[in-house]
Amino acid sequence: MKNVEAASIPSEAKLFDFQVNGFAGVDFQSESLGLEEMRRAVEALHRHRVKAILFTLITDSIDALCRRLERIEILRTQDERIAATVRGYHLEGPWISSESGYHGAHPKEHVRKPSLEDYKRLRDAAGGNLKLITLAPEVEGCLSIVEMATKDDIRIGLGHTNASEEMIDLAIRAGATLATHLGNAVPSQLPRHDNIVQRLLARDELIACLIPDGIHLPSFVLRNFFRAKKKGKVFFTTDCMAAAGAPPGLYTVGPHSMEVGEDGVVHLPGDDRFAGSSLTMDRGLENIIAWLSLDRTDAVAMCSVLPAKHFGIDL
Repeated sequence: MKNVEAASIPSEAKLFDFQVNGFAGVDFQSESLGLEEMRRAVEALHRHRVKAILFTLITDSIDALCRRLERIEILRTQDERIAATVRGYHLEGPWISSESGYHGAHPKEHVRKPSLEDYKRLRDAAGGNLKLITLAPEVEGCLSIVEMATKDDIRIGLGHTNASEEMIDLAIRAGATLATHLGNAVPSQLPRHDNIVQRLLARDELIACLIPDGIHLPSFVLRNFFRAKKKGKVFFTTDCMAAAGAPPGLYTVGPHSMEVGEDGVVHLPGDDRFAGSSLTMDRGLENIIAWLSLDRTDAVAMCSVLPAKHFGIDL
């Protein structure tokens, strides 16, 4: 289903997106990300009513991730508007499952087990602004990362994972609070009942993070997932990349070229796996109001103050 046109969002609406890989043609994974590019992305985000984001980096080598975190930290010191918009960082990987279908479009060659040294390097490179780590708890060493990150007031999302019920239990006890882009980063065919989507969806302890573009989750699936969760246990995000706020075409996510068609689907050329979205948060807001029959005030809250509060961010 195509996205509903963005319409009549109150000018005072302050949206927050905690999974942004790029925007307005700007690739946040780029080794050469510069001040003017970041300013362009920030201005475009504001035009789409997004006041603040978590700048998101996907699986790569620890050295590369540290360089990118250090670079954006420098850019934040050079422009107050960038600093006010980039309120922290989301590391999606590299501590994810290497199983086929579960690592999604993340480069398998950089998927790895965590170490305390690597965690501290990334935390320090982020200048104390690391807010969210998405990981697979079944990967050896990840439960220790959950515990350490929780002590550092960093939230943990379970994603790109095929964790068992037992491992999900252990991750929740260690401090995990979120299920990252629930329903995605899984093989196209799964066991009928006992699968990671059902295991995570059933956990009342976890907040389901959903992408309302009609592509990652068809609108009827979005409704089912939303109804399955208790009040206050759903947040919405875009998982957008450089094509968001930009026309169809070819874009990059780090060293990889992505195709984005008129339908808004982002994928590797010749590959049907999704590689982020081209959704903007204002459009996503209108989608959930239409598809879930939500009151506008409640819908805005799930795209703004509620997730921001969860990450300790004041809008």
